[in-house]
Amino acid sequence: MATLLHIDSSLFPASASASRAVAETFRKAWQEQHPEGTVIHRDLAAHPVPHITADAHTAGFADPASHTPGQAAAFAERLRLIEEFEQADALLIGAPMYNFTIPSTLKAWLDNVILMGRTAGDSQSAKGTPVTVIASRGGSYAPGTPREGFEYVQTYLRAVLADGLGLDLEFIVPELTMAPHNPAMAELVPLFESSRERAHEDAAARAKELARRLAA
Repeated sequence: MATLLHIDSSLFPASASASRAVAETFRKAWQEQHPEGTVIHRDLAAHPVPHITADAHTAGFADPASHTPGQAAAFAERLRLIEEFEQADALLIGAPMYNFTIPSTLKAWLDNVILMGRTAGDSQSAKGTPVTVIASRGGSYAPGTPREGFEYVQTYLRAVLADGLGLDLEFIVPELTMAPHNPAMAELVPLFESSRERAHEDAAARAKELARRLAA
């Protein structure tokens, strides 16, 4: 049976988080289509992973037999995250935009699982694994918009997940999520509602397609 690794990084609960709400739609559709599968959920806001340390970093390039006690302890936690990542058949990542980029908790998780010579570089041990990223944002940073040049979520994650780790990447982008809460964006509420509806529809469709593909 297939395993879905679900990573949430929003600070807020699903009732106040577009990325969590859309990811929940994906997860429910996945489980309905694939009830015998496994879902591993990591909530990085509730349970952050350690930021990578010098010991954890250097241990990744050293013979385990030569590890100091500090390196061994730090790398054991990093290895647990790497193995969980490698063993997943599909990944679902909630990546809201905070200050033009991803939450620091998600960056910490990525720093732990990116290991040159294993998950990244010539080997790419999880190459081809499908990953769906729910890249929510309060405004719009789409091509042609005034803030197009400030989009550092999709650009960064494409470089890391697709190019660096070799994953089969797809983005779902619920945008303009601040429109209902910011009077200056009131005229954009219909566009927000359309984006939200489309994101939920795309999430359900993507989940069902992946579940069917992996169950075949």
